[in-house]
Amino acid sequence: MKTARARLLPLAAIALIGLNLRPFLTGVGPLAGAIDAATGLGLQGMALLTLLPMLLMGVGAFAGPPLQRMVAPRRLVVLALALLAAGSLLRLFAASGGLLLGTALLCGLGAAIVQAVLPGVIKRDFPGRVAIVMGLYSAMLMGGGALGAQATPILAEASGSWRTGLAMLAAPAVAALALALRLPRDDASHSARGTMAALLRRPRSWMLMACFGLVNGGYASAVAWLAPYYQEQGHSAAASGSLLAVLAIGQAAAALLLPIAARGRDDRRGWLGLTLAMQAIGFAGLAFAPQVAPLALASLLGAGLGGCFALMMIVALDHLPDPVEAGTLSASMQGGGFMIAALAPWIVAALHDRTGGFVAGWLLHLGCAAIVAVLIARLAPSRYAGAMTAASPLPAHADSGTASGTCRC
Repeated sequence: MKTARARLLPLAAIALIGLNLRPFLTGVGPLAGAIDAATGLGLQGMALLTLLPMLLMGVGAFAGPPLQRMVAPRRLVVLALALLAAGSLLRLFAASGGLLLGTALLCGLGAAIVQAVLPGVIKRDFPGRVAIVMGLYSAMLMGGGALGAQATPILAEASGSWRTGLAMLAAPAVAALALALRLPRDDASHSARGTMAALLRRPRSWMLMACFGLVNGGYASAVAWLAPYYQEQGHSAAASGSLLAVLAIGQAAAALLLPIAARGRDDRRGWLGLTLAMQAIGFAGLAFAPQVAPLALASLLGAGLGGCFALMMIVALDHLPDPVEAGTLSASMQGGGFMIAALAPWIVAALHDRTGGFVAGWLLHLGCAAIVAVLIARLAPSRYAGAMTAASPLPAHADSGTASGTCRC
């Protein structure tokens, strides 16, 4: 019988790793004014601090399966956490916009590697508890967003430097790295080389990318522009950071609770529809009545975004029974999705420059939520098998250890 430590260590590692995947993004918005004043990046330049990491998340997701054929998942996670810690710490020395963008690339690369690796590991090591463990991972990921949004303006004010506020986010990454180093060693994946290519021949893979990308584009824009939007309306950096933290707390709560609520049924469409309705109300409220209960608006929008993220990750894994193939499908969804999402903050910034405000951007995301609502109607579980066998069959590969109950990342 496994000891309590052997059972809890993998879950603790997944939780702490997830916590580190968003603070470097959400910590920037509340400090946008100070960063712009010091670096001269401007609104569209500031958008690159979100766009570039998310592009890397997309590219990294596609690169994840080939990497896992060469390097064991645990080693990849250790490398990723080292990159996240280094990227955050180097912000202490970011004297120019170019250097700050370089740290964003380092952090984005670290997050990209983790996001490509962990879903398949969860499917492999927790085959009977995928929804619950994926919910935990997603909740901690979103909770990390709350940590970055709330902590960085406080740390910046206490230290007198926005650079110090951002650099101190290296601490949780170092803690996660120390925990990851204690995990059991594992082996490189035995996945077949043609799996990703075969998946990309399926229309369902592209539909999942579109849904994931349009939803996460809303998240990316909220992370980048919610705080500056309210600062334009007179809110302080700390107050606008609190709104971003509330948004992230709503994300974390929904990412944890909705997968648990949905675990008894294979059909997730009703729950996905609920999250899209929350997003629609949130974006409409930002556009037309931002000063009416802003905390409630931020919380509702966050719940819609976070719940949809977690459920879409589970839906991707539901499509295929094999953990390697399911993880590869998740990676392809994230790869294309994050590339779509990366463009959203820049588009909203361009709309701001064109219209003089953020309202057009919020309306754009309201329209995106409507498009995804139409697409998810096709996600009937009875059609998963047909959707994944519509093209040439996936290549066979060696057994990947589905029955394992211990995280070997």
